[in-house]
Amino acid sequence: MDAFSASLMADKREIVFAPTVYKFQTFAQMAEEFKLGERDVVLTNEFIYTPFMKELGLKCNFVFQEKFGAGEPSEAMIQTMYDAIPYDSYDRVIAVGGGAIMDLCKLLGCKRPDTVHNLYFKRFPVVHEKDVIAIPTTCGTGSECTNISVAIVKDEKDGVLTGGETKLGLVSDDIIPNKVCLIPDLLKTLPYKPFACSAIDALVHATESFLSPHRKTMTSELFSEKAMDMILKGFKLIDEKGKDARFEYLDEFVTASFYAGIAFLKAGCGPVHGMSFPLGGTYHVPHGESNYMLFGAIMDYYDANKPDGEIMKFKELVARILGCEVKDAIPEMNALLQRILPLRPLRDCGFTEADFKIFPQSVETNQQRLMTNAYYPFDLESEEAIYRKCY
Repeated sequence: MDAFSASLMADKREIVFAPTVYKFQTFAQMAEEFKLGERDVVLTNEFIYTPFMKELGLKCNFVFQEKFGAGEPSEAMIQTMYDAIPYDSYDRVIAVGGGAIMDLCKLLGCKRPDTVHNLYFKRFPVVHEKDVIAIPTTCGTGSECTNISVAIVKDEKDGVLTGGETKLGLVSDDIIPNKVCLIPDLLKTLPYKPFACSAIDALVHATESFLSPHRKTMTSELFSEKAMDMILKGFKLIDEKGKDARFEYLDEFVTASFYAGIAFLKAGCGPVHGMSFPLGGTYHVPHGESNYMLFGAIMDYYDANKPDGEIMKFKELVARILGCEVKDAIPEMNALLQRILPLRPLRDCGFTEADFKIFPQSVETNQQRLMTNAYYPFDLESEEAIYRKCY
């Protein structure tokens, strides 16, 4: 186990939760409450700004993520953002968007590093200096209340660049946002597939937190159970009534995502995330979808290898919600998710034969923070078997 993973497991705090939480009906109500003005920088997307903010005539500095590049944060994107938003030009950061915007704004609230690369490889300290207000517009990342910022960075081994890229999480309690504002209305512009991927991502957060063998607490269990209950009931509603049924359940979905974020802030995520990170870093598969690609296979692996531990409690919970036998809980859950969003195999995103060896090596080198939180241990062979099953 690496030293950082050991330090996470040695942390005996029951809960780590910093933000003050608000819930508003509209962005206008939030803007009035916080008196947004000239010294505020709002990082968002133009497709969110136009319907919800443009007509308000606010004097904030509105900056669109698209200006820095598409997809998840990368070293280049973060540096472009730093160059576009001078550090002395703002006092507060308002993040309005999905996980990428949350991760970027956490960095805007901190002291500027010498290089982005050094920041993510822990060679530059994380120092929180400016207030961050986080407003999620998806129902998946939970990033609005967590202590992690994820980016695609140049990969290295033993301090030497390999020429490839990987996803790394910068973890520090100093990057937890100061305020969280939940505004379900902002989810209305989210297309169905990103909605489904983000909601499944929240389910993964809750599940991995619930099964966390070393870092799970009373509090994380409470929030993860509630999140799983709300999300699966929402999926049942969509399964029964159709995709548009999500609009009558947006409050529950955004709240469940927040609960799952609270859960994994302390209990942590695990191998679903650890094994999906090379997939996202190499083939730029969106985070929620890359997690979904591996989720079912990893749950089957757990159930096959350690069926009578915490996963039995998980199956009992799922069976109660889905109305099935406990023994059928994981297959029934996987089938429900398939109806919510058909599952793409890895081969559809460009996965190659060489990746069956390369990806497990990358996971073992870079993702021990997540892999040490496995409900049942993995090694190179079992990781390769999971990738092959999902191929």
